[in-house]
Amino acid sequence: MEIYIAKQGDTLQSVADMFGLPVEKLANDNGLDPRDDLLAGQSLVIAHPLQVYTVRQGDNLSDIASRFNVSVIQLLINNPFLSEREYIYPGETLVISYDTSKGRIITHGNTTPNIDERILRKTLPFLSYISILNYTATEEGDIITHYDDTNIIQTSKAYGVVPLMLLTTLTLQGVANINIIYSILLSDEFQNNIIENLLRILREKGYAGVNISFENINSSNISLYENYFRRIVDRLTAEGYQVFLTANPNLSTIGDEVVFERVDYSVLSEHAQNIIFMSYEWAERHITPSPISSYHQTDIFLSYILNNIPAEKVIIGVATIGYDWELPYVPRITNVYSLSFGRAEELARNVGAVINYDELSKTPFFRYTSGNNIEHIVWYINSSSINASLELVSKYGLGGISIWNITIFNPQLWLIISSQYEIEKFYS
Repeated sequence: MEIYIAKQGDTLQSVADMFGLPVEKLANDNGLDPRDDLLAGQSLVIAHPLQVYTVRQGDNLSDIASRFNVSVIQLLINNPFLSEREYIYPGETLVISYDTSKGRIITHGNTTPNIDERILRKTLPFLSYISILNYTATEEGDIITHYDDTNIIQTSKAYGVVPLMLLTTLTLQGVANINIIYSILLSDEFQNNIIENLLRILREKGYAGVNISFENINSSNISLYENYFRRIVDRLTAEGYQVFLTANPNLSTIGDEVVFERVDYSVLSEHAQNIIFMSYEWAERHITPSPISSYHQTDIFLSYILNNIPAEKVIIGVATIGYDWELPYVPRITNVYSLSFGRAEELARNVGAVINYDELSKTPFFRYTSGNNIEHIVWYINSSSINASLELVSKYGLGGISIWNITIFNPQLWLIISSQYEIEKFYS
């Protein structure tokens, strides 16, 4: 697998010819139409299969899987279009395998229960775990449920994906309440209520475990979080449930220095099955125009925490969003718009922008002027950014990656992973 950056005058056909790929495959792999124009600076994923098969009359997926000693799920991973199909047709080519010699990787995704069913079924083959954002803890230890999650739990299991109940003190819009956090941290009674409510929901819904989201961890409250988390883990693991932890490291850069809270996560990681370091992504007016994620920041952070945490327990977040800021930027006043996968490059194409690439953060950006003469800057994530995150997984021997929001399917993201790594599946 490699990433190709389009140059002026490139077309999908010319790039396909350059790498010896059918143009239809190149287009599908990158979520494009074969007739689409390419932008200078646009990144394309180039993936050559290790083994392919041409469908014959009478074939079905189960028979093909048995013939090549792979699972049907593996065929869905290597041929995502099959999830939208009822039939396969003679003459079409299926990818049986890629070179996954980089080893095994845990893939984790977050979503709400109201994800589109088609997107869910297309994404699940690529996941090891799925955390369902549907539960909010109150200060008394009650747990608020927002949606019916029965279907997503059962569907996840059918695809071999471990469903985790994601518990947070945030609202579904990402609003934090520090009073709720400390009410829970300082009260054994409220913690007991949460634990009992967790067990009740896990049993009723059929979750395999829980992913606890901790906000605002710092050196002054880490001991409170450790005590709380230890109590949860002791009780839930005794009942056979898995317990993950998600923490936001709040990375930033001031001058040339990468800034984050110097916290010893060793006790938390000791009790967690895995610890996920990632930020939740909402378009908010206080987000300063800057890279959506930074390879450099994450690299510095990992160098710090891995002195005390086993690398194989660490899962890092991969951003899946772009932001469009109006300029000049004024905190909490300037309009900030979120952009889904693919929308950023579509916008760049529509406004005739030039895509630039920041080498330090390994993220693309561009500027444009809207019709009302307002200047904009857009930072987003492309396939080069995603691959850079995976390079950190290999560099440090991490457990895997986590995707904050899987409600939009990005073929580049999943191809980059599945063409280099074997995705861990814990349900057969």
